Amino acid sequence: MDQIKLNIDNREVIVPKGTTILKAAQQIGIEIPTLCHFELKGMNIHNKPGGCRICVVEVEGRRNLAPACVTECTEGMVVKTNSMRVLNSRRTVLELILSDHPADCLKCAKSGNCELQDLAIRFGIREIPFEGEQSSYQIEITPAIIRDMNKCIMCRRCEMMCNEFQTVGALSAIERGFPAVVSTAFNQELLSSPCTFCGQCVAVCPVGALTEVDHTPKVVRAIADERKTVVVQVAPAVRVALGEEFGMKPGTIVTGKLTSALKQLGFDYVFDTDWSADLTIMEEGTELIARLTKYLNGDKDVKLPLLTSCCPAWVNFFEHQFPNLREIPSTAKSPQQMFGAIAKSYFADKIGVNRENMIVVSVMPCLAKKYECGRDEFKVNGNPDVDYSISTRELAHLIKSANIDFNALPEVEFDSPLGESTGAGVIFGTTGGVIEAACRTAYELITKKPLPKIDFKELRGLEGIRKATINFDGVEINIGIAHGLSNARKLLEEIERGESQFHAIEVMACPGGCIDGGGQPLHHGNSDIIKARWEAIYEADRNMPIRKSHENPSIQAIYKEFLGEPCGHKSHELLHTHYFDRKKAIEIDLD
Repeated sequence: MDQIKLNIDNREVIVPKGTTILKAAQQIGIEIPTLCHFELKGMNIHNKPGGCRICVVEVEGRRNLAPACVTECTEGMVVKTNSMRVLNSRRTVLELILSDHPADCLKCAKSGNCELQDLAIRFGIREIPFEGEQSSYQIEITPAIIRDMNKCIMCRRCEMMCNEFQTVGALSAIERGFPAVVSTAFNQELLSSPCTFCGQCVAVCPVGALTEVDHTPKVVRAIADERKTVVVQVAPAVRVALGEEFGMKPGTIVTGKLTSALKQLGFDYVFDTDWSADLTIMEEGTELIARLTKYLNGDKDVKLPLLTSCCPAWVNFFEHQFPNLREIPSTAKSPQQMFGAIAKSYFADKIGVNRENMIVVSVMPCLAKKYECGRDEFKVNGNPDVDYSISTRELAHLIKSANIDFNALPEVEFDSPLGESTGAGVIFGTTGGVIEAACRTAYELITKKPLPKIDFKELRGLEGIRKATINFDGVEINIGIAHGLSNARKLLEEIERGESQFHAIEVMACPGGCIDGGGQPLHHGNSDIIKARWEAIYEADRNMPIRKSHENPSIQAIYKEFLGEPCGHKSHELLHTHYFDRKKAIEIDLD
């Protein structure tokens, strides 16, 4: 690879041809401020529009300042990142952005974690010298996401995530000049758009233009209501990320402290979504076995490949984009919804509580879970199986507001019986984990033999699309795995063309799966954090005494006492669902 030598702030640096000034400066420890630039290494996620102009630098021989994030280095280039001309320009650009930005930091959801706020502090902005018209947009509140375009700074990160990484197409820049803003087509509501509520736009927004709907006030009121029994479930990816909010290094497993914190907050029962992940494997795995058996017996009409159905953003995606394939995914509900259905039936009966007096709360890494628990098919006579879903970030805020010293908490076990889980349940938290958990169970149920090895390492990794062939005692099963909806689209288009050779495909909407869900602690493009969470998930799996879902004694007990058999009548009634055609043309009012 060709190498280029240049000088930045009187320091020599050698970089590969094609490297931007921003990257070259970072290589030698020089920080250049940015707003519109965003990159997640190793996952092909990058936003380099060069639009905000906060990163301008002075290049010798050029009249105009150059945006460092898009200007490539050339041989012998001399760059100044800290001249008075540069600093004055950056300050002026920042003042112009702030002149059309609400000054409501005290009640903004991103206050304290806002990149624009950080820059204002860094540059010592105390007053805005520019006066004039300010943008005015109506705030939109959906079941999962709040969209306040008054705070949009046109960095277009959300547009990049929505269109390039997720290929959803819900957000795009509209208008020109001062009225320019990122919005939906024809300014339709998000609920009327193809939005999947994955929350990746929220995760990359540097300001408060896109934030999650906060359910913590409702949760606090429920806990304070003595008439209610409040049950909480915790998703697997939460335990490997929550510690970051309390100064712990990424990938620290905080399961016991997390449980302890939830008990101190006043939840009546603290359970583990890993338990219902094991339950999901029993249902989804049985469904896979049934389809494979028919296929191997010559039934060419069987619906293959089976698509996993645990990720609600992924479910929203195929309902909007590929409704013609909605008969292919597993009908098994997600672990969140399975838990809610069991908690408000089996467990409520066990403790003698009416369904209406039980509040089920979930702690999830995902914003689409907020949307999912509000779907009508997950309600009984209008009462939802899961009442409220809060994100990892929201739980951290709740713990801090309760003045709990998280780092000093003792290790506490989950309650029983919906808190007993296996390693197969915990690996649901990352890409490839659901299908690996299914293979651990399906292999033994199909072959009637013990697994020769429990770790299916060929299914692991952080590549966007992965393919593997698993030998089920002489029968080869082709597995596909995708994370990021643009990668899922490629696999679905293969199915539509009749070219897919897979028997089963796992899809997760977010980079790396749930470990980088839209509700996780913000990593600001640091891919090392995602890798650390990914490694921690498999460490948690290795530390579990039982690592196969079908060996979970609590799961065995609920089938014996209550459900009967996997995919039986009772299980279908409580644990399975159906999908809808949500694809529709945009209606334009010309009046």
